[in-house]
Order: sequence, then structure tokens, then C-alpha cells
Amino acid sequence: LESVLLDYVPFLVLLFSLFVAAGGIVIKGTLAGTPKINTLILFIGTALASWIGTTGAAMLMIRPLIRANSWRKNKVHLMVFFIFLVANIGGSLTPLGDPPLFMGFQRGVPFTWTFHLLPILLVNLAILFVAFFGIDTYFYKKELAAGRNPETGEEKEPIRIEGAHNFIYIAMIIIGVISNGMLPKVCSFFADGAGIPVFEGVVFPYAITVEIVVLLAAAFLSMKTTKKETRAANNFTFAPMEEVAKLFIGIFITMIPALILLKVHGSELGLSKPWEMFWGTGILSSFLDNTPTYMVFLQTAGALGETTGIHTTVGIVSQIMLEAISAGAVFMGANTYIGNAPNFMVKSIAEQEGIKMPSFFGYMMWSVAILIPVFIIDTFLFFL
Repeated sequence: LESVLLDYVPFLVLLFSLFVAAGGIVIKGTLAGTPKINTLILFIGTALASWIGTTGAAMLMIRPLIRANSWRKNKVHLMVFFIFLVANIGGSLTPLGDPPLFMGFQRGVPFTWTFHLLPILLVNLAILFVAFFGIDTYFYKKELAAGRNPETGEEKEPIRIEGAHNFIYIAMIIIGVISNGMLPKVCSFFADGAGIPVFEGVVFPYAITVEIVVLLAAAFLSMKTTKKETRAANNFTFAPMEEVAKLFIGIFITMIPALILLKVHGSELGLSKPWEMFWGTGILSSFLDNTPTYMVFLQTAGALGETTGIHTTVGIVSQIMLEAISAGAVFMGANTYIGNAPNFMVKSIAEQEGIKMPSFFGYMMWSVAILIPVFIIDTFLFFL
């Protein structure tokens, strides 16, 4: 009950509100799916991810990428790299980008501390964008050789944004999420504590209540003020959200025993070096939700008895250790479809648009071949 009420419900409301608000924004105009255009779309999405969240950036940019490449036969690599860059790695620069970093912010990590991840991010982006451009150029030439062409023959339309007022609702969502980290201090003045008693030992915090109200209000206003034609242009349906809701209720419930074992026996794992924390956090974040995994390893690092570093509510954590845990949680969420919720949403939307996505293990073949070598480079450059 505690996991569903305090973790799953806020998680789902956040995804839902960002899905609705971003789904009301349409980028119209003629975009030819060339390697340069595709790289630009991925770059914009990656840059936005740290500021409007990986979910917001993914929902905003996935449909323009699909429309620009509607003429292509080979599109799977586009979706795979979109998940790597926009739905995961791009969200590493601020606590707004990915939930694990926001949980760190709530526990005393300074808001701007995540800028320390910039050198690691730049190395990863340089490698992945070069790899993407090379792979996309290869498939682009195959499309041209097969007689397919991005030029439709129709008159080119200028690029324009429709439904831009939804950015206001995205800002509302961001404010609502940030308020969750500030309201507990205000709510502590309530006579009956900082929440609503639900069950013995389970209290629903006022801060989460306020956050949910703000987020649902933003989603409601987005639905009411956005033209139906605008959402139709995005092929907007709630099917991807329904799939995510069903998948992650299973994940949130079945991960409880694993997380309890980590909390109780985490100190026995012998993880005391940055590279161990990087891979330990990352591997578990690939298959469990990366937010509670981050919290468990943050707690483990806080118990190591450091005397200098970042002062958090779970103890003093050395900067290099915190970088390793943060990078592992955010970056390696891209290793599987279930490593981060936007991954599965992108997969669902792509399949709705007729793109045959790889199976769970088929996707992992991509991530093992492309991401794992990048993370090995990260290990040698930053965590040894």
C-alpha cells in the first residue's frame, strides 16, 4: 500500500501530466529525415530533457522525428538512439531532468550540483552522436539506393509550433514537482503532522497531495484548452499511458522485496569504490525503477563514514561517489525498455505509428553493443 500510494501514484500522475501537456504541442512544417535533420532533432530533445524532464522532452520530440522519417523503411535505429539520448542520458544536468536526481535534491544535494555531471555527459554525447550520424548515414544511403526519397514533391511548409500555450502547463508541472521538495517544511507546522493518515504506518504527505493536485490541474487545463485538431495531428491517444500504467504497477510491487534486501544487506555488498557504485546502481536501475535504486545506493554511500563531500540527509557522500551513483541511475536507465518509463512510452508510440520495435532482448542487443562500451569508457575516464 505504501509503495503504490507514495511511489506509484505520484510517478504515474507525473508521467500522465507531462504526456498530456507535451501531446498538445505539435511541431508542424516540412522536415526531411536526413542525417543532419535527425541529428538536430535528437540534439534539441537531449538539450530539453534536463529542463522539462526526459518524459516531457521525449513526448515533445518523438512525433516530429517519426513524421520527418515517414518515408523511410529502416527506422528502428532512430527510435533506439532517441531512447538513449532524449529519454535518458539528456536528463542528467538538473534535478528536473530525471526523478533520481530530484530525489537527491530533496535529500540535500544542491540543485546546481548536477552540473558536475557535465564532463561525463559531454563525453557520452560526443560518442553517441558520432555513432548515430554514422549509422543513420548508412541507412539513409540505403533508402536512396532503393529509390525512396525524403522530398515528397509537395510545397515546403515553414516550421511552426501549434499548441505552444501548453508550455505554460509544463511549467506548472515543473513548479508542482519542485514544490514537493519545499512543502514538507511548511506542512510540518500542521498539528497532525505532515500528512493524511491512510493506514497504520502509512501517511499520505500533504506535499504529495499538493503536487498531484497541481499536476492534474495542468493536465485538465491542457485537455480543455488544446484544439482537438492539434492532438489529432499528433495521433494523440491514451494507449501508451495505459500500457505504462499496467507495466509499472507490476514493477513497483515486485521490486519491493529486492529493495528491502538491498536496504538491509546493502552494506554487506562491499561497494566502496566509485566504479562499483556506478555499475551497481546502473545494473539495478536497468531492471528496477531507477529512483528507489538511487536512494538505496545513496543511503549505502552515506553510511561509508566520509568526512568531506556533499552533506545530505543520509550522511556525507563524497563527490565522486555521488557522481557515480547519479550517472549510473540516469545513464543506465537506457539499458532496457523498463529502465526508465519514457523508454516504454517511446516504444508504444513508435509501434502505434507502424514501426516494428525490437523485443525486450532485441533492444538489449542494441544497448549492450552501443551503450556498454560507452559506460566502460566512462569508468576508465571518471570512476577509477
